[in-house]
Amino acid sequence: MLKIGHRGAKGYVAENTLASFEHALKLGCDGIELDIQLSKDNIPVVIHDKTLNRTTSKKGEVSDFNFLELSNLGISSLEEILTFVDKECFVNIEIKNPEATNAVVEIVSRFIQNKNWKINLFHISSFSFEVLRKAKSSNSDILIGVLTENSIAEALQFAIEIKAYSINPNFKLLNLDNVSEIKKHNFKIFPFTVNLPEELIFVKNLLVDGIISDFPDKI
Repeated sequence: MLKIGHRGAKGYVAENTLASFEHALKLGCDGIELDIQLSKDNIPVVIHDKTLNRTTSKKGEVSDFNFLELSNLGISSLEEILTFVDKECFVNIEIKNPEATNAVVEIVSRFIQNKNWKINLFHISSFSFEVLRKAKSSNSDILIGVLTENSIAEALQFAIEIKAYSINPNFKLLNLDNVSEIKKHNFKIFPFTVNLPEELIFVKNLLVDGIISDFPDKI
């Protein structure tokens, strides 16, 4: 069962920071999950929220600041994090801002062509079906993860349509029946965000393929 660090190792270190990803690697993660917004100068940056308000000392929309300004607030670019990870684990790139999709796919392609990364080290995930459709049409080999908080059936239908790699549901949506149905179609199952001991027991008993957690060492 794969250990996937949610926003790095969010339970221990500030989320989506270089230090958080470093800690996730030290904990032996098989993969890390991170979130992408887009800077004013069109650079994919690693931050969950649309605004800076919750995780930095500034206020305002991420897209209103250029990368240098964001970097001074401790926000890294996707390229910086990939360079740091350097193929030590796979990277689940959750695209939050649809406008970042083309730039993310371009970076993935560049790391494969120029830096000897394998395609299976990149997972592109999103709650937006349009984002996933665009990513898949840009590179048909890319591994797509369909995120859902609402409907396994809807996610499964779309995963079949797009030839996705995985379904990444809120773990609370899972049960024996829908896990069996997902597996019947040969999709991987990577539920989020599984933190408490009883949650981990529940999800492990469903025999999912990997778990996204703030505390990846507890998986």
